[in-house]
Amino acid sequence: MAQEVDDVGSGLPRIPAGTPTVAAPQPPDSGRGRAARWAGALLMAFGVALINALLWRAGNPPLLAPDVPARVAGLAYNGFQRWESPLDRRFPSDAELAADLRRLAGLTPRLRTYSASELPTLPALAAQAGLRLSAGVWLDQRRANNEHEIAAIIDALRHRSGIERVIAGNETQLRGGLEADELYGYLDRLRAALVVPVSTAEPWHVWLRQPTLADHVDFITVHLLPYWEGVPVEEAVDYALQRYAEVRERFPGKPVVIGEIGWPSNGDRRAAALATPDREAVFVRTFLARAAPLDLDYYLMEAVDQPWKRAIEGAVGAHWGLLDAARQAKFAFTGPLQADPYWPGKALLATALGLLTAIPLLIAVSPMRLAGRLSLALSLQAVISFTVFLIGVPLEHYLQPVDIVPLALLAPALAMIAAILLVQVFEFSELFWPGSLRRQVTLRPLAVDASAPFVSIHLACCNEPPEMVKATIDSLLALDWLAFEVLVVDNNTGNPALWRPLEAHVRARRAAGEKVTGPRLRFFHLPNWPGYKAGALNFALQQTDPRAEWVAVVDADYLLDRDWLRVLAGHFSDPTAGVVQSPQAHRDWQQTRLRRMMNWEYDGFFRIGMHHRQERDAAIQHGTMTLIRAAALRAVGGWETACICEDTELGLRLLQQGLRVVYVDEVLGAGLVPSDFAAYQRQRQRWAQGAMQILRRHRRALLGRSRLTLAQRYHFVAGWLPWLGDALHLCCSVVAIGWSLGVLVAPQIFGLPTPLLVVPLAVFIALRLVLVPLLYHRRVPCPIRDIAGAALAGMGLSHAIARGVIAGLCGRQAVFHVTRKGPVDRLGKTRPARRPDAFASVREEAVLLIGLLASIAAICTQSEAATSAGAGGMLAILGMQLLPYASAIGCAWLGRTEKP
Repeated sequence: MAQEVDDVGSGLPRIPAGTPTVAAPQPPDSGRGRAARWAGALLMAFGVALINALLWRAGNPPLLAPDVPARVAGLAYNGFQRWESPLDRRFPSDAELAADLRRLAGLTPRLRTYSASELPTLPALAAQAGLRLSAGVWLDQRRANNEHEIAAIIDALRHRSGIERVIAGNETQLRGGLEADELYGYLDRLRAALVVPVSTAEPWHVWLRQPTLADHVDFITVHLLPYWEGVPVEEAVDYALQRYAEVRERFPGKPVVIGEIGWPSNGDRRAAALATPDREAVFVRTFLARAAPLDLDYYLMEAVDQPWKRAIEGAVGAHWGLLDAARQAKFAFTGPLQADPYWPGKALLATALGLLTAIPLLIAVSPMRLAGRLSLALSLQAVISFTVFLIGVPLEHYLQPVDIVPLALLAPALAMIAAILLVQVFEFSELFWPGSLRRQVTLRPLAVDASAPFVSIHLACCNEPPEMVKATIDSLLALDWLAFEVLVVDNNTGNPALWRPLEAHVRARRAAGEKVTGPRLRFFHLPNWPGYKAGALNFALQQTDPRAEWVAVVDADYLLDRDWLRVLAGHFSDPTAGVVQSPQAHRDWQQTRLRRMMNWEYDGFFRIGMHHRQERDAAIQHGTMTLIRAAALRAVGGWETACICEDTELGLRLLQQGLRVVYVDEVLGAGLVPSDFAAYQRQRQRWAQGAMQILRRHRRALLGRSRLTLAQRYHFVAGWLPWLGDALHLCCSVVAIGWSLGVLVAPQIFGLPTPLLVVPLAVFIALRLVLVPLLYHRRVPCPIRDIAGAALAGMGLSHAIARGVIAGLCGRQAVFHVTRKGPVDRLGKTRPARRPDAFASVREEAVLLIGLLASIAAICTQSEAATSAGAGGMLAILGMQLLPYASAIGCAWLGRTEKP
């Protein structure tokens, strides 16, 4: 039975001896302490920098390859510059060709070309540069163009010298460009018309499979490109020479010319064949060393990179040259080789940036345990180094205007991933190793000689189950406190069957004369009241007893411990305390697996996130089980009705006034988890939309001038980064589906991603799957199976959060959805309810999941794409993107199948 007190609240609560109090304040920092912090930060920062430099060096060992003369027997040559292409009828000028030929004359005495009509001045320019030509004649299904090519080569030989042989047709049989009989006819015509030897070029296996072709040529022109056959570079030269020997053995009466042999410096992986600059250098130098004693007749593929070939051969087609598109040598022909010749500069930049950021960070977190500081510094350096490395990746490719779109999407995505990762590593580093936290606030009863302040308790409800709210009212009336009032405000409940029982219950309790009598327990029904819950709480503030020094807010589903106010009252004596709160907690969650998952997912924030934030006076106000200084609440204008997360918004405004939000991690009351997964989603979507409303409304305070400390700004912005990441995940999922379709429909425009771009996403997901469970295991008192369940539930909220974030950032009109908590009995216990359509709330997730699965299936069924490393990267991206949607459907299915 509650103790009855008079209206002025002059009595004092009884305080039991031995009740714990707040932790003792830390002593002020001394000059010696500051010096020690600086010394420790510098020592660790330079140690991490040294580790970083050593790792860069270890990742770029010098490679050995034979030293060879920087002059080769022959080069295949296309003269197109960086932005020129025969596909678009943009051809190089005579001046550009002449400059190329002067440059190439220092590398080789001979060139092989591919077309006679596209560059008609080339033979004359080559002769001026002292170069001999194996002139190409391009043949395909365009018969008129073929005649034009034949006429051009006949004219070239009639008027110009320097052409020593002709190669008519390039891989026409391999690619199906011409029927065999058609090709034979063209070759026979050219042999009859020309005074130089004539051949056609095909890979080695075409010559062996189609030996009749040799009867129509004067010499065999064979292509030996082990990369396309997936041979690793270590075996490639031996493989190519073996195939060359097979062709010579098969056609002993014909000279064999190697028309193309080489290795690309960039592009997709082909089985065991990797296209990298160092592998190109190793292959070319090894081949040249082997070719010299064999006196091979060959043309290296090719003289200059041709970016236009990307449209017909994929990314790798642009990177076969000894020179890049700027006509600069890619590697040296003597001395050690480097996988990345620019790595020293990259390592220096990454190390310098690491030092500049690590030193102030390590000074700021000097109270953290050594292991935590070290893990934070190493993670920061790793992110910086990988960023520096990744920035150079696009520069290694010949980007086209169409690439701007994916890069514009990719850059912020990677930046967001890096930021979220560092935020989570910081949280992990501070909380995983005990002893890093200095501001752990505990229960603090009122001092013996202090008077108990009058407290006004506000209970807002809307369309809530009456039995649930009655139980909460009774719980409040049973509080062990001498001076308080309870104001029950029901707003916008249209059904009298929901609010009339509450009115009757309040009338009955007042009539019964129990602990709180007369006007100290009041009920208000507000039809069509504006401002959602904030509007109801503002109305309650207007009705509050003038004696109230503190306003308490409790959700309508909570049952409270009798000593809630009593054990927190000592914090009232601190004039800087604007809010004192205990965690949200839940009851009756053991009934089903889904409720267990939701309970432990909620619990993680209060056992982890709130402690992390409180360390720097940045705890948020979470809306229930909270005590607010009445004068401060009135001074800031009450609750913000334009925001659907009025609690967090109010807490931020109080922090801007220099007040503190005190968090005491002691469960002093418990509410109900949402009744089903759909309600769970709507609640989190509302929170996410409200967070973005706050971010937009208070952006100047968070990013500009205000009384907020740097740490408080960090926690409010960083705390919402994972939610912004969920919105980014949604955008990337849509883009990934569209891009997959583009890869299948227009592969010449939509290329497969480099596998390196998969690494950040894979590392991010892998670390989240490791760090979060480890931190849960350390900080949240639940078994491993519940840790897994909480992770699944949290992941399943991703799409709902994304929708809330996008709505909030776009300024969409907010709708305050009351979270369904399910019917309860007269004791406040949940009881079975009619189950709604469990899958109605995850229809969008199902569409996205089907789209991603269809993209995976489509790429897998494309044999050519499926074997490339880019396809593997795309499949990895799609697989990681679908995890949240599969989780949401799994949670909905679990709620559907379980018995309440």
